[in-house]
Amino acid sequence: MSNAQVSILFNVPEPTLRRLPWYLAFAQLVQKDGGQYLSSTQIANNIAVDASMVAKDLSYVNISGRTRVGYEVNELVRVLERFLGFTNPHKAFLFGVGRLGGALLHDNGLLQFGLEIVAGFDVKYELAGSSINRIPVHHISRFPELREQTGVDIGILTVPVEKAQSVCDMMIEGGIKAVWNFTPFRIRVPENVVVQNTSIYAHLAVMFNRLNTINEIEQKTRTGKQ
Repeated sequence: MSNAQVSILFNVPEPTLRRLPWYLAFAQLVQKDGGQYLSSTQIANNIAVDASMVAKDLSYVNISGRTRVGYEVNELVRVLERFLGFTNPHKAFLFGVGRLGGALLHDNGLLQFGLEIVAGFDVKYELAGSSINRIPVHHISRFPELREQTGVDIGILTVPVEKAQSVCDMMIEGGIKAVWNFTPFRIRVPENVVVQNTSIYAHLAVMFNRLNTINEIEQKTRTGKQ
């Protein structure tokens, strides 16, 4: 698949896809409170983005609002859930049953967003045959067999960073088409494989950097007043 074909296939900008779940979460809160309509300005004020950005983001979704009234809340929730794929069941394998992998296996909230982890894989033989949150854990050698049986095409990568690329290569060779990468390593994949990088360490670095900047400004302000 060429780069041009990929750009046509993924016609919704990634920043938009990242913001749409925020809009959905706010719409769901309004829905629970009994609200009937929601304007792009209300969404923007809650999410702290421009109203024009909200309107542009929602233009990718098959929904239209009413002038001076806004979007019908129930329809907005229904359309966003369907557009984001949260209403369609997706099954996934998890690779690397360490602390992070184990925590994800315990996370029942993923089911609410359409993702069901059906098995975990690890290189440790002592983990084979066990289960976490009623999800079976297998030795990594069983992956090709179980992939063939189930047709699962989503893989969650939570292995140590030094193993990330080699395990990813094995996943793709076995038929995985989408990788949710929780390692801080930027894995390399073919163009026809989807990768979503979600490194908690990268986000932690951003938070620390921002916090240090704020602390430095406050320290300079206090010093200047003395």
